[in-house]
Amino acid sequence: MSLFGKKKQKPSQNAYAVVTGAGSGIGRSFALELARRGGMVVCADINLAAAEETVALMAQAGAKGFAVQCDVGDKAQVQQLADQAEVLMQHLPTLVINNAGVGLGGKFDELTLDDWQWCMHVNLWGVIHGCHYFVPKFKQLGYGAIINVASAASYTAAPEMTAYNVTKAGVRALSETLSAELAKFDIKVNVLCPTLVPTNIIKNGRIPGRYSKLADHALMNYAMTTSDDVARLTLNRLDSNALYTIPQIDAKLFWLMKRASPSLYAKFLGTGYRLFK
Repeated sequence: MSLFGKKKQKPSQNAYAVVTGAGSGIGRSFALELARRGGMVVCADINLAAAEETVALMAQAGAKGFAVQCDVGDKAQVQQLADQAEVLMQHLPTLVINNAGVGLGGKFDELTLDDWQWCMHVNLWGVIHGCHYFVPKFKQLGYGAIINVASAASYTAAPEMTAYNVTKAGVRALSETLSAELAKFDIKVNVLCPTLVPTNIIKNGRIPGRYSKLADHALMNYAMTTSDDVARLTLNRLDSNALYTIPQIDAKLFWLMKRASPSLYAKFLGTGYRLFK
């Protein structure tokens, strides 16, 4: 039995973890922070070379990691990832971080159904697959933890981000439901809802040309936090059994506005969009 299984070690300590989208950004930061906390990490990414870079960084810190190529939207690949992780780490996973995601923007009537399917494939189905194949392993072990990376977009509902907003709202709803359903099995759940964090999501996404450069500039230059800070905070929040991680002041402000008066918030959003469009 691992130290994690000897009641009561924190979920982020000495974890046997699987992180999707671990080749860059928040995913890489999660992997490196878990390594600093004594963990072993399977770094999954659709870009195998990027995952291998993360594993190399872990090795420099004296930690053990494994790189696995995985398209999280493909259920067979995620099932294989879950089984392979157990073999590679020689232990049932104790933590899964469903982080892989893509960006998609544009007016609703400009998006194609292919755009919708592409975004849903990764952002929503990827998280569903991750939970579906890891929860049974946690139940078998008798404990476990899940971090699902959503976004403040899951509740801010900003215009011209319809598909992205929908997928992230689904991730938040899934996380809230699982938190209630899995508590009796000692399986903890945290959902991360940030605003701007410097990552490659804009460069690797489908953002209209009129917005992509502006969005990427804002992401890299005006974010109020770093991916390392977000990963550290989220793991600490998981350890304290918190359901939500809302890391930035602007994300918290939107959260409070939306909860205080959903109807007024929607009117405010619509008015702002008409004025500044």
